[in-house]
Amino acid sequence: MQPLEVLSPTEIAAIHQASLHILAQTGVVLRHPAARLRLQEAGALVAGERVRLPAELVEWALAQTPQQVCLRGRGDQTTVLGDGSLHWHNLGGAAQIYDPLERAVRPALVKDLIAATRLLDALPGVNSITAFFTPQDVPAQVMVLAMYRHTLPHTGKPIHGPGAQTAAEVRLLAAMAAVVGHPPEMLSMDISPVSPLYFPDDVVEALIASAEAGLPTGPLPCPTAGMTAPLSLAGAIAQQNAEVLAAIVLLELTRPGLPIYYCGRLAMMEPRSGVSVWGGVELGLASAGTVQIAHHYHLPVNVYGLSTNALEMGLQNGYERALNAILPALAGADELSGIGELSAGVTGALAQMVVDDELTSVIGRARRGFHADADALAVELVAEIMDGSRNYLDQAHTVRYLRAGELLVTRLAERGNWDEWDRRGRMDMVLRAQQRVDKLLSEADPLPLEAPQERELDRILNHAVQALPAVRLVHEFPPYGPRKSVTLS
Repeated sequence: MQPLEVLSPTEIAAIHQASLHILAQTGVVLRHPAARLRLQEAGALVAGERVRLPAELVEWALAQTPQQVCLRGRGDQTTVLGDGSLHWHNLGGAAQIYDPLERAVRPALVKDLIAATRLLDALPGVNSITAFFTPQDVPAQVMVLAMYRHTLPHTGKPIHGPGAQTAAEVRLLAAMAAVVGHPPEMLSMDISPVSPLYFPDDVVEALIASAEAGLPTGPLPCPTAGMTAPLSLAGAIAQQNAEVLAAIVLLELTRPGLPIYYCGRLAMMEPRSGVSVWGGVELGLASAGTVQIAHHYHLPVNVYGLSTNALEMGLQNGYERALNAILPALAGADELSGIGELSAGVTGALAQMVVDDELTSVIGRARRGFHADADALAVELVAEIMDGSRNYLDQAHTVRYLRAGELLVTRLAERGNWDEWDRRGRMDMVLRAQQRVDKLLSEADPLPLEAPQERELDRILNHAVQALPAVRLVHEFPPYGPRKSVTLS
């Protein structure tokens, strides 16, 4: 099946050239002295706070990157981004947990993070895991470290590290990963510049620390079209691409050959309120376009997938997440995120994870398409059926195609008639999903850590509580952006 193309080859080339022009003529705001010197020695032009990156330097950095990124879990499960398969991972960092039976939300706690991890570990459609919740019962200054510490013991699958914001966090996360294996195999890092085109000192230091540790890294800009990027999808993708490329230059200058996966998190602005729109079909289009841009560079790509602004598991939630996942999936995405997500990432639900696990199968079926070879066309079988009194149900051809997955059999979707459904108590998908959550958690048996490993992880986390500042720093936007601060979380 040919990948979906939302951009023509000419448009891909135009976006690439626009990004190179942005980097060479406008540049990025980057104040870190050592990084500025390193970039300048490599051919960048430094003028005031701006660093302008020539096209030759960008092309050099892209040439250093491997075409695949391998992630390994404690149970020796591996995810190879760039192998042609579609991989899935969950939303990371939701602050609230949604209870679909009570139709209520509350702050997420460590116990919820552990339950979410154990459930994700049990779901076959989930290939890798990132810490699902930001538990509100841990000290704020070690939030990222606590998220990783309470995820690691409860899964044998590969783990995407929580989004680190400082070099200290990167190094401490790597130290935790070293407790269970070789950090470059056991941990990947997502690190976000600030849109538009701003690389604060702590972000720069985190990128450098990640490269120095040899950790597979995903530059993760999160622009909002209309607020921190142009409202036009092409312009927003070009700016996002420039932000990713600038991060790739810094990473590859630090450690040539570092495995990098291309990340895009472009959302749109809701013009009536200014909130970030994760549910509009434009997000799916932007993600599909981002897939094409990343593959132009022969890089594996991770984009939004199962995304929605819906607050509950209802109609809006279903159609938004399905649309926004199917478009980048058909475009050939290597990895899609969002399993379990609600409310634009603010909230997560365990029952939604179970529904999304089924959606991964549905989308995988759509991506496989179908063949029209001689056996599938079944011309002779049609003639045999028409010449006799048999039907198709008892034919070897039918059995063979059922076993091959030509027809996807779902676990949660209702496919009976009204009378059957009524006799079963009119149970809807949400209730069936919640029952499956309870069953899977009661049976969950993730690979445990050894007692010395648990103690060492606690030692690192307790050290971080004492060593890291109790108050998070804030980023100021660059001089040409909005004059306000945002708290990192």
